[in-house]
Amino acid sequence: MSDRQKTRARPNPRRAFAETYGEILSQGIARRSVLKGLLATAGSLAAGGLVLPRPALATTETTTLTFAELARVRDKDDHWPEGYTRQILLRWGDALFADSPAFDPLTLDGKAAERQFGYNNDFTHFLPLPMGSTSSDNGLMLISHEYATPFLMFPGLSDEDYRDKLSDNQIRALMASVGLSIVEVRKTGGQWAVVKDSAYNRRIHMSTEMAISGPAAGDDRLKTKADPTGKTVFGTISNCNGGITPWGTLLSGEEGSMDVFAGDYKSLPNQELVERQGWDEEDNDIYGAGRVEPRLRFEDEPNEWLRFDWVVEIDPLDPASKPVKRTALGRMTHEGAQCCVAPDGRVVVFMGDDDDFEYLYRFVTRDAWNPSDRAANRDLLDHGTLSVAKFGSDGSVEWLPLTAGEGPLTAEAGFKTQADVVLNTRAAADLMGATPMDAPEGFIVHPKTGKLYVAMTENEDRLPAGEGDQAEQVNAANPRGPNPHGHLLELVPPGSPDKPDFAAERFGWDVFILCGDPAKPEEGAMYHPATSANGWFTDPDNLSVDPAGRLWVATDGPPPQGIADALFVMDTEGPGRALPRLFYVAPIGSECCSPTFTPDGQTVFISIQHPGELRLADDEDATSIEDAGTLWPDFVAGMPARPSLIVLSRDDNRMVGS
Repeated sequence: MSDRQKTRARPNPRRAFAETYGEILSQGIARRSVLKGLLATAGSLAAGGLVLPRPALATTETTTLTFAELARVRDKDDHWPEGYTRQILLRWGDALFADSPAFDPLTLDGKAAERQFGYNNDFTHFLPLPMGSTSSDNGLMLISHEYATPFLMFPGLSDEDYRDKLSDNQIRALMASVGLSIVEVRKTGGQWAVVKDSAYNRRIHMSTEMAISGPAAGDDRLKTKADPTGKTVFGTISNCNGGITPWGTLLSGEEGSMDVFAGDYKSLPNQELVERQGWDEEDNDIYGAGRVEPRLRFEDEPNEWLRFDWVVEIDPLDPASKPVKRTALGRMTHEGAQCCVAPDGRVVVFMGDDDDFEYLYRFVTRDAWNPSDRAANRDLLDHGTLSVAKFGSDGSVEWLPLTAGEGPLTAEAGFKTQADVVLNTRAAADLMGATPMDAPEGFIVHPKTGKLYVAMTENEDRLPAGEGDQAEQVNAANPRGPNPHGHLLELVPPGSPDKPDFAAERFGWDVFILCGDPAKPEEGAMYHPATSANGWFTDPDNLSVDPAGRLWVATDGPPPQGIADALFVMDTEGPGRALPRLFYVAPIGSECCSPTFTPDGQTVFISIQHPGELRLADDEDATSIEDAGTLWPDFVAGMPARPSLIVLSRDDNRMVGS
């Protein structure tokens, strides 16, 4: 989610980064892996923090990265390394089918938008075709479209008047422009193109029929006038990041769907749950959709809002299949759902709840998956154990089961059934004493080492030790208060690198990077000592690992200090561990999301979301197309900027980054 879409209070000016490195050590992070083997040569541990020398550039002997690092830039265009070619593969409104209408924001309606590439693409994954192959020139692009910004899409609207001025046709277009796109792409003669007559191509949006499965399916709280069974819902909303199951289905995380609903939530019987889910009266009804869809108004349909903020499973290989909301994975603001397999064949899904002071979750299936029968895995995610993470200062993390009737999750506490748990997952995690985190977003499993990397984007409301409520104070896994820059954690399951036990009750953990500018001691940043003045970053969001095993970090919403959102890459092992280099810079006001690679590593696809959302002059939010920071990538006066999917490859056809 764009940090500019989140409602967050500004920190109290008297707060500061009270934690010196010595204080962090006293909390139990003396194991900090990024510094192992470096302290002897990196400088000295002084009272004011850790002093690390910063050479201008790392040598090729230090890192496996060979591209010339970019210099920081912040302008209307995007930037990539010398020796690479950038192609724009898909833009908002581009045709996905042979009969798709031409893009025209002046006449766009719902029917047209359902046949075109959606808006604000986030999750991006290249799935080779045929399924299970290592094809690097033909595959399916699986892409989510997180949210829409009406006044940056339609000429003549502003952030103050768009709700009144939107036509019904435009509202329908907004509803059709979010969701997901599934589209076949093929590389021919060095250029990628959409296969418009592919049988796989599909748009999923706010009106697509879906099934509800798992513990909450059929619960009275999910029943509506249109669906008295509580097992069918129309649409998916706020699709942020996601993951791919071992059997090749897409898991899409619904994040922040409350914003779409209209009306007075105090008319609902469960107001406390509404507030716990993140309701904000100033940011509701962002599309005006309640005008054309009565089910999206609280007074008309009091249960509809509970049918969103789930993980949706979609089969990209079967365009006729019905998506399914898997309620066993819990209800929260899902950033994504990353999958891996335990040694006994059970599937493990890792999820972050992307909000300040929320939690990390894990779901372990009851049964092992069947590699030889894809259909046998159809309902695997309906049965298993949902858990939440509790971090210890001793370097261990415990996964606490969220099971009705166990521990504090009693009937008296409101958890009579597992449906109660998954419908009120955050409250269940509260009772279990889980560790409140700094807006957990990206989650990725390293296929070569078995380690997991998690991005804490930022939390400006985190308090220094001794101030305020204990749950909001610094803790070992979130060691800075406030934390405007974010950090990366490294989780280590037991077992060997080639056979990690992702289903184990306890993992090890460490801080991998503390983000910020290492030239400013007050920010408490920690990287490899050879990190350049261009290589440090803030606000980590999406994470990916390329075929060579390098970690890619996309940022989202750095503080207004003349920095654009960008994409960084680094080694996770060896002498270049935690040494990031700046690889790509996005246009002003946009973020680059979810880099995904062809199996040969020669191509990286990147989603560019919400270009122009900031003004170039002052970094304030753009209020209309007229003052958008950029009109990228078309640069046509009076026409909107267009979120796009880009492709980057080396001119010599070698692996990107190498």
